[in-house]
Amino acid sequence: MNSWSLVYDSFDPEKEKLREALCTLGNGYFCTRGAAPESDANEVHYPGTYLAGGYNRLQTQMAGRVIENEDLVNLPNWLSLTFRIHGGEWFDMQKVKILSYRQTLDLKQGLLHRNIRFADAQGRISRLDQRRLVHMGNRHLAALETSLVAENWSGEVEWRSALDGQVVNDNVERYSDLANRHLEPLEARSIDAETLLLKMCTNQSRLEIAQAARTRVYVDDTRHNPPRNTLRKDDFIAQTFKLSLQQGQSARVEKVIALYTCRDEAIAESGLEAQTAVARAGGFEELLGDHSLRWHQLWRRFDMNLEEANGDKGATNMMILRLHIFHLLQTVSPHTIHLDAGVPSRGWHGEAYRGHIFWDELFIFPLLNLRMPEITRTLLNYRYRRLGEARAAAREAGFDGAMYPWQSGSNGREESQKVHLNPQSGNWIPDNSRLQRHVNAAIAWNVWQYFQVTDDLEYLSFFGAEMILEIARFWASLTTWNAKLERYEIFGVMGPDEYHDAYPAAERPGLDNNAYTNLMAVWVLVCAMEVLDLLPGDRRQELCEILDLKQDEIDHWDHISRRMRLVFHGDDILSQFEGYDKLEELDWETYRSKHGKVMRLDRILEAEGDSPNRYKCSKQADVLMLFYLFSAEELKALFQRLGYPFDYETIPKNIEYYLARTSHGSTLSQVVHSWVLSRSDRKGSWDLYLEALRADIDDIQGGTTPEGIHLGAMAGTVDLLQRCYIGIETRGGVLRLNPCLPQELTRLCLQLHYRGQLLTLQITKEKMRLTCQICEIEPIQLIYRDQQHQLRGGDTLEFDLVGKECS
Repeated sequence: MNSWSLVYDSFDPEKEKLREALCTLGNGYFCTRGAAPESDANEVHYPGTYLAGGYNRLQTQMAGRVIENEDLVNLPNWLSLTFRIHGGEWFDMQKVKILSYRQTLDLKQGLLHRNIRFADAQGRISRLDQRRLVHMGNRHLAALETSLVAENWSGEVEWRSALDGQVVNDNVERYSDLANRHLEPLEARSIDAETLLLKMCTNQSRLEIAQAARTRVYVDDTRHNPPRNTLRKDDFIAQTFKLSLQQGQSARVEKVIALYTCRDEAIAESGLEAQTAVARAGGFEELLGDHSLRWHQLWRRFDMNLEEANGDKGATNMMILRLHIFHLLQTVSPHTIHLDAGVPSRGWHGEAYRGHIFWDELFIFPLLNLRMPEITRTLLNYRYRRLGEARAAAREAGFDGAMYPWQSGSNGREESQKVHLNPQSGNWIPDNSRLQRHVNAAIAWNVWQYFQVTDDLEYLSFFGAEMILEIARFWASLTTWNAKLERYEIFGVMGPDEYHDAYPAAERPGLDNNAYTNLMAVWVLVCAMEVLDLLPGDRRQELCEILDLKQDEIDHWDHISRRMRLVFHGDDILSQFEGYDKLEELDWETYRSKHGKVMRLDRILEAEGDSPNRYKCSKQADVLMLFYLFSAEELKALFQRLGYPFDYETIPKNIEYYLARTSHGSTLSQVVHSWVLSRSDRKGSWDLYLEALRADIDDIQGGTTPEGIHLGAMAGTVDLLQRCYIGIETRGGVLRLNPCLPQELTRLCLQLHYRGQLLTLQITKEKMRLTCQICEIEPIQLIYRDQQHQLRGGDTLEFDLVGKECS
C-alpha cells in the first residue's frame, strides 16, 4: 500500500460491502459503488448508483399509521457485465478457486482496478483484469474495461452486458420494512448492434433517468463484431454474445455508458442525449486520458503532503487522508456548480440517512472555502433556494423568519422521521431529532465563513445576507423573556449531543437553555447586525424593505444578544442544558466492560428499558462545539457581551469534564475532541485524530460505513491538519496563523486560496514559510502570533518556530 492506493489483496465476502462503499467512484453528478460487475444485490454485494439530489418519496403503512420517507434512489445498475466459459455457470467469485486477488483504488487517477487469477471446477485457469472510471471531465460518462485471458484452455466464452432497472433500495437493513421500489419502466430497446438504451422514471418525483450503454469487443486488441442476442424486459435489457479463445488469448470488453436525466440543462430529451453522448465517446484509454487530467488538476488544488516521524505509519495515514479528500471530491466537484444539490452527510455512496442533508456542511465547507470556494457558493445556494420552505416551516411552528429542517432533501421540507428503528431492540421509538434547531445557526455560520475567506460581497448582498437576517429573526422569535432573571431563554430544543431529547420522565420532548444553541443564537444575532453594517446602503435599504425589517426589531436583536441566559454548574462548568447537573452519573466502566466501546449507548440503554435522558452522557461534542468553532478570544468577547465572566481556564475545565462523559457515537466526535485538545494536550489530540482518520476504513461503528461513508468526518480530518494544527483563522479581513503541530508530525505542505490569492504553505518543526503567487490584487493582511504583516503577490514570508510555545 502506497500513499496513493487503497489495496486489498484478498477477497473477503464479509467485508465486501464495506469495500464497495470505500471504492465508490463518482464525479459530483453521480456515484457508483465499487461492487463487482458480475454481482447482484445479495448478502455479499450491493451494486448502487446514485444521482446527486435524485430523490423520491414513498409511503408505508406501519403500526396503524402512514409513514412517508424521501429516499436517495438507487438507479439502474449500469455495471452489469458477466461471462461464462463453455456454457458453465455465470462467473461468481464464491464458486471458483481464487489463485490470486488484488483490488486497487488508484486515488491519483480516480480508477478502480481488479485483478483475479482463478480456476473453475473443470480446472481451467483464467486471469481477469478490470478497470473502471466515472468520468471527472464529462459528468455523464462512465466506463468499464474487462479483459479475460485463457491461460491453460481453449474454448468459447459467452458474455452478457446489461442495464438493469430491476433494482430497489435495500442497502440499509433497518429500513427493510419500508417501501423501497422507486422506479418504473419507460423504455428498453437496442439502438444498434453495440448500444442499449434503458429509461426509467421515479414513481413519485417523476425524475426520468436514461442510460445508454455501448459494448465493444476485442480479441488480442483486434476489434470483433460477434452476433448479439437481445434479452429485454420492461425494466431490463441485455445483450449476449460469444467469443472463441485459444490458449493464451485475451478477450477485452469495453462498456461505456452515458447517464442523463430530464432535469439536466441544455438537453432536448434525456434518452436522445444519452444515445448521442455514448456514440460520440471515445474508447476506454481515450476517456482515461482526460479523466486523469481532471483528477491531476483537482489534486493540485486539494492535495496536502505531510511527513510523520514514523515513516511506515505515515504513508498509511497519508493514503487515508487522500482517500478522504478523494471521496469529498467525488461527492462535490466542479460539476456540482451546475446542480441544485446539497452535500449529503453520507456522500452519494449508499442509502444511509436516505441521502439527506444535515449540518455536516459545518465540517465540510471550511475545506472547500480554502481550496475551491466556487463549490461552497453553489452548496450555499442549495439552502437559499429553499429559503421559502424554511419561512413556511417557521410560520407553521409559530415562529418568525426562516426555520431550516434538520434533514433536508429535494425541496427543503423537514425530512426527519417521526419514528426510527433501534436495531438492537427491534423497537420503533419516537424520533425528536427535528428539534435540533442549531442547524439554522450552522447555515448562518457557513455563509459568514464563506464571506470571510472570499470577501464575496456580491454573494453576501444578494443571497447570504437574506438567509442570515431571516435566521436571526427566527432565533429572536424562539426566545422567551424571563423577567425574574432579566434574561432571554430558549425552550424545547435538542443540542448536537443527540442522546438527550427530553428531561427524564417528561411528557414533552425538548430541553431548555442548551448552551450551544443559546450562544450560537447570540452569535447569529450579532452577525446579522454586522452584515447590515457591511451591506452597501442601497442594498441594505432594499433588503430591509423586502423583509419589513425596522430599527426597533434590530434593537431587539441587540438586546437579546446581550441578555441571553447561560447555565453553569460546579466549578465554571457550562451546563450542556438547564438541569444537566441533576442527571445521574453513568457507570461507564461497567457498560464498557459489558458492551465494548459503547459508541451507540442510546441503543444499548433503550434495549435495556432505560434512556440516556437520565444520565450525564453524550453521543458527541455539544458544549465543546463552542471551542471547536470559536477561538478563546471570540468566546471571551461573546461572554463579556452577555455579562458573564470568562477565564481562559474555563476551556480546559470544560473539555476535561465533557470528554469523560462522551461515547463518541458519531464519527464527528473524534474530530471535534481532537481539535479542542490540540493546544492543551497535543498527544491526546493526535490520538483522537488517528481514530477519526480510521473511522470509515476500519468501519469502527460496526456496519455503518457499508451504507455510506461519513463525509463530515472525512472532511473534518483534512481540516484538522489544514486549520487546526496550522492555526488558521479567517475573520475581520485578516488571515491569522498560529501553528501548533503534534510531535508526531514533522512536515506539512499545502496550497490555500484566500481572497483571490494562491498561497503555498510549508511548515516544519523549525520554520513556517508562506509564499503568495504573483497576482495583481490587494495584499493579504496577515497576523502571526499577534504581529501584523502584509503579503503581496510574489512575496515570501518566513517565520522561526523554534522555541515558540503553542497557545
